[in-house]
Amino acid sequence: MSADVERLAAEFAKFQSKIQDAELRFSGVGEMQDQVARLEVVATSSDRTVRVVAGAGGAVTDIQLTPDAVRQPAPALAATIMATLREAVAEAVRRQADIVDEAVGAGFGLNTADQVRQAQVEALGTAVDELPSHSKPDRSARSDDDDFSQDTIYRHPWR
Repeated sequence: MSADVERLAAEFAKFQSKIQDAELRFSGVGEMQDQVARLEVVATSSDRTVRVVAGAGGAVTDIQLTPDAVRQPAPALAATIMATLREAVAEAVRRQADIVDEAVGAGFGLNTADQVRQAQVEALGTAVDELPSHSKPDRSARSDDDDFSQDTIYRHPWR
């Protein structure tokens, strides 16, 4: 009978060890979800006429144009918007992958960030080192030229 008790005790100890391992692996999931929910990437076109904000999953949350932007020929403005949008979305996805890797990557043997970067290299036809860095934007150096709050991409008939 004692052999059965010892076997059950050993199995129970293994079970407890697996529970502790799972708890350790998932301990950062709540914070990861919070970080992903707060994720915001701002991309500004090289001529500073278009500003795009993207969040988790690359969802575009805002597009702002300066008065100079709408003075451009339509094809040029469309190209500027699309390039800035792609930059914002790609960076948001890279940062989200970094957040996932920080929280659970090592525990599950994941390297999501490298997979995302490789997919972007293939989709964009560029080298990994040519992808924009994933540093946070400096929001302290704003000027009046960066204030897009009163601009819109919609044409108003009363203007």
